[in-house]
Amino acid sequence: MNFPTDLIIFGPNDIDLQSSPLRTSIQAETYVLGAFNPGLTRLPNGNLLIMIRVAEALRQPIVGTHIHAIRWDPEQGYVLDEYPLDDVNAADPRKFQLLNHPVRIMALTSLSWLLPVELNVDGTEVRHIHYDKIIAPRKSYQEYGVEDARISKIEDTYYMTTCSVSAERHSTTLYTSTDGLNYDLQGIILDHQNKDMLLFEGKVNGKFYALTRPLGDLYFAYPPGSPYLPGPAMHLAQSPDALHWKPTDAPFIRGRKGSTSTAKIGGGTQPILTDQGWLLLYHGVERQGIVGIYRTFWALLDANDPSRILRLEDQTPVLESRPDLLHELKDQMYLSDVVFTTGILDAGDHYIVASGEVDLACRITHMPKEVFT
Repeated sequence: MNFPTDLIIFGPNDIDLQSSPLRTSIQAETYVLGAFNPGLTRLPNGNLLIMIRVAEALRQPIVGTHIHAIRWDPEQGYVLDEYPLDDVNAADPRKFQLLNHPVRIMALTSLSWLLPVELNVDGTEVRHIHYDKIIAPRKSYQEYGVEDARISKIEDTYYMTTCSVSAERHSTTLYTSTDGLNYDLQGIILDHQNKDMLLFEGKVNGKFYALTRPLGDLYFAYPPGSPYLPGPAMHLAQSPDALHWKPTDAPFIRGRKGSTSTAKIGGGTQPILTDQGWLLLYHGVERQGIVGIYRTFWALLDANDPSRILRLEDQTPVLESRPDLLHELKDQMYLSDVVFTTGILDAGDHYIVASGEVDLACRITHMPKEVFT
């Protein structure tokens, strides 16, 4: 599907790594593997803010017979850990697997931090890069980085969820702000391996609602005649204060047989309230190669009971990867067929949608509201 406004707004070449938090303690040469998956919100001045995930990687991770990973240490700052090449599988450019362990153990080829970038009111021009507002690891549960911000403005507060990565746990952490630009860390709100948590942009019957995606290495089979497929799925949770969450008992959006998103699905944009109900854009993955094909689909939920799915469009994607947008970055591409949608705003007769394009750059798309009718 083509849209009149569909562009790459920010990429790895737009970042000055002299302002990177890693410069405080790592002398080895690094580069921006990707500047992608931007959380999206509107600031009080009317401009937009994208909170960009910057994946910073070693230029030469392999030295001699060892491969290296970046880690943040509470006492030493950023350090390099080394692993013998014979003990790893580095087929995926984003991570490598440590072999000879009884469970699946991964290490990352980069460390992620968050960069706030201010855009104009329609998201088509960069106004200011807020290097002084960088969000970097601060706690031991963030030792391998802070990833994939999602922002929801609820009443007078901006709530930003992120994925914090460490050997301790793979958790969801919450930041809050009163101005959309300066964020305070509130800590862990969902524990081990719960990714793509998004708060609904508004309360339902006085409660906060959120999408969650608990992960694991084991899933149980549906009955042979079931329309559903086992694997990662989206669920709902509710909270009185956005800190303490109870999952709802019923399952929510799951992979369905015949869909083009059979490998896994997960939350994309923060659900926003429309005249028809809560609108949600999410990602679905088709099995292909190591990473798969990521596309964006959508669903409409009941305004008063979000567990009621009014419409689920999981056959035809609303957004797919567009390699033609990346002609200036083609030499830096290390993935293909990946679009990861991460934010949405109402702009009158259309929606402004933010996505990560092939884990490399930030994409802004203006979608007419007729798309969702």
